[in-house]
Amino acid sequence: DQQDEDQATENTNTLPADSHTMKGGDGPLSYAKNSSFQRVVVDATKKMIDEVIVDKLDIEIIASSDVFRIADLGCSVGPNTFIAVQNIIESVANKLHNHRPRNSDAADHLVFQVYFNDYATNDFNLLFRSLPPSRRYFAAGVPGSFYGRLFPTKAIHFMHSSSCLNWLSRVPPEVGDRHSPAWNKGRIYCTGIKEEVTQAYAAQYKEDMKIFLDGRAKELVGGGLLVLSFGGVPDGVPLCQVPLGKFNTVLESSLLDMAKKGLVSEEIVDSFNLPLYYPSTKELEAMINENGHFIIEKLEAIVWPLAHIVQDLGKWASHTRAGFEALIKNHFGDEIVEEFFEYYTKKLAQTQPWFSQ
Repeated sequence: DQQDEDQATENTNTLPADSHTMKGGDGPLSYAKNSSFQRVVVDATKKMIDEVIVDKLDIEIIASSDVFRIADLGCSVGPNTFIAVQNIIESVANKLHNHRPRNSDAADHLVFQVYFNDYATNDFNLLFRSLPPSRRYFAAGVPGSFYGRLFPTKAIHFMHSSSCLNWLSRVPPEVGDRHSPAWNKGRIYCTGIKEEVTQAYAAQYKEDMKIFLDGRAKELVGGGLLVLSFGGVPDGVPLCQVPLGKFNTVLESSLLDMAKKGLVSEEIVDSFNLPLYYPSTKELEAMINENGHFIIEKLEAIVWPLAHIVQDLGKWASHTRAGFEALIKNHFGDEIVEEFFEYYTKKLAQTQPWFSQ
């Protein structure tokens, strides 16, 4: 319809798309080779996804259509997206099989269509070259920001997104404005300490989530499911006091050290802020309830022991580089990338004791 056509051309992203894109290719510093933390998230949510499909996905949605459509939002390049999709397909097929024991081949005849979504700058060539050869689904790529419409109305049965919804559509303008009370001088992320900075980030996150939820509500069929997993903070605890925030502090101190040595200007460091926000459970519940399009069927906090995940500092530095190199390059230029990540690796070694906390 006309509304779908209008939404299809809408672009709500105000940051360069390539600044959000994970490092492509399959080299030693690529996201494909450095996404083990995200794999932990996919593995940790497998049981929850299976349970929510068994308990909450309407069997009539499956049985009434010859094609079951799945969308993975923020897919990057794999292999994690393929694992997540396979988990979903197995759960849906098992539900159909168990519901119709006398017609057990029903699940075998169900056709799955999977849409892999990410920014147009994503390495879709690698994604499609890496598709599992024995997959039981048809695959298609859908380029574009999920802060806006991606699909026609009532087109998708199951939507999934993992480790993506902490990324904002833009950095809140106030935090880079030296004349604003929310100016984030000397910091590169929302620590959760300075009230004005936190409010600016929270407001941007709320705005982005409204756009995200409004779009998904139109695109899901009635009774469809939306499963999201992303980072958060405990209620009342600032980000700088949890491991994810401490990793950002290491990035921050690396840049500040380079500024002190004259390798980059202090002004350009002050103008750099990560487009990332980590909500609390209360914030998330309030946003979803206020939006009104979705009912929270299951909300579960998963705690990952980072001491066991981050055992090789060099590997973790490569992991961080795969996710943040585009941001660094976009803001500071190509020439500092190598030296910056050398500083970062050294800083990780200096701050290693808190990994075990």
